[in-house]
Amino acid sequence: MQLLAESQTAEPETGDAVVSDGPVSHEVHMYSKHPEDSKLRNVFVPDLLQVKLGDTVKFIVEDKGHNSVSDKNMLPEGADGWKSKLSKEFEITLTTEGTYGYFCLPHRSLGMVGLILVGDASGNYQTAKDAKQRGKAKTVYKDIFERADVMIAAKSER
Repeated sequence: MQLLAESQTAEPETGDAVVSDGPVSHEVHMYSKHPEDSKLRNVFVPDLLQVKLGDTVKFIVEDKGHNSVSDKNMLPEGADGWKSKLSKEFEITLTTEGTYGYFCLPHRSLGMVGLILVGDASGNYQTAKDAKQRGKAKTVYKDIFERADVMIAAKSER
């Protein structure tokens, strides 16, 4: 089960890698039931993304009744927040470096939350990590931040 996605390069059928220096589009799928683990309900897949400044994230509704809302306590300074309509696809281009927390409004307390790291996400990373959470969102964010810590440590070793 993949719950983490980093910026990836496209690979055409010829097997030659295509590397893009420009902005990339990423997808986050919103499910009522995880496609690979039916025990996981109300999830974003992936729930952790690492993207470059200027990349776009598209939230795709796989099951009706979900949306994506930025957490005002988990946004970089100067970044625009968002609130998508229920059961509607939505995309946002991220133009401010930092850590972005988000959730599904109807299912936040059930743990439907996610995190996007944009460029150098360190500016508000600790503030986002320390943001108060309730219900299952607290447990899910704890897991997400543990994975993000590992990812950031690995990136700094490169």
